[in-house]
Amino acid sequence: MSDPDMSQGEVAYARLLSAIRGGEFQPGDRLRETDVAARLSLSRTPVREALRRLEADCIVEHRPRLGAVIRQLSHTELVELYEMRAVLERTAAEMAAKHAAPAEVDALSELNETIAASTPDVAAALNQDFHRGIYLATRNRFLMDAARALNNALMLLGPTTLDDAERIKVVTAQHQHIIDAIAAGDAATAGAAAEAHLQTSLRHRLKVLQR
Repeated sequence: MSDPDMSQGEVAYARLLSAIRGGEFQPGDRLRETDVAARLSLSRTPVREALRRLEADCIVEHRPRLGAVIRQLSHTELVELYEMRAVLERTAAEMAAKHAAPAEVDALSELNETIAASTPDVAAALNQDFHRGIYLATRNRFLMDAARALNNALMLLGPTTLDDAERIKVVTAQHQHIIDAIAAGDAATAGAAAEAHLQTSLRHRLKVLQR
């Protein structure tokens, strides 16, 4: 539900951002004002405003003869993004190992079990919640801010890499290694497990791109 104090442009921005994050629009998709307005049940003026904001956020780019298009990351940008994620995820896991409450560790374990039993589309959303849970357990607002700064870029990765049961099995096993180290208060092992997890994800995504 939209905040009643939000302008129509802010509502359009929030809805379009949510649609991109949810996979309704994919990197490379053209965003025609009329189509987006109809899909979001809004008029064209606030949609136009939302598209300008998304262009300023580097989520959308304007292409001659095409108009607004959701950006696609280059191979180099993809690798750079995962390198930055690995740094942040390692730090987050290390700090969570020092500060996580037992209830937070239990919540991560339960969430990971749910991911293991989920279909790929559901697992992808829950996977985001899992990683968010680790960041929350760090008790560090500046690290949280740094992670949020990557959110826009993460939306440009395209379809989830949790694309089949075998991949989900690998991911949840790696998650469990991170959880076990956090529960044990072993910062070094938690950080190493988190970085290894991101490196595996990068290798899988690059393999998918080569298909």
